[in-house]
Amino acid sequence: QLVESGGGLVQPGGSLRLSCEASGPSVDYYSIGWFRQAPGKEREGVSCIGSLDGSTYYSNSVKDRFTISRDNAKNTVYLQMNSLTPDDAGVYYCGAEYRQTAQIMCEIWQRNDYWGQGTQVTVSS
Repeated sequence: QLVESGGGLVQPGGSLRLSCEASGPSVDYYSIGWFRQAPGKEREGVSCIGSLDGSTYYSNSVKDRFTISRDNAKNTVYLQMNSLTPDDAGVYYCGAEYRQTAQIMCEIWQRNDYWGQGTQVTVSS
């Protein structure tokens, strides 16, 4: 299973770091991604990291502001989010897919093998 943490309320321009701890699927073999869903909108891939080579993918809306990283020893993936805007708000879900490339995992999120329960991110002054 996957457990997200680190969400909360932050002012525009602020930062948050999300964590996704995996128990079961190993990040050595499973690609891990972050997906968000805003009210009334479809879930979208934000950033993913591939299991095979650690390659990363970012959606255009978060590129240069978010950084995804992985700690294999802790079986945990992080998402550092900087310069947050109200458009970044939503429920952030962690997903895992076996040996998938980062880009495909983010673009076709319906294929994920595992999902976390989500963590709420609110960006407001």
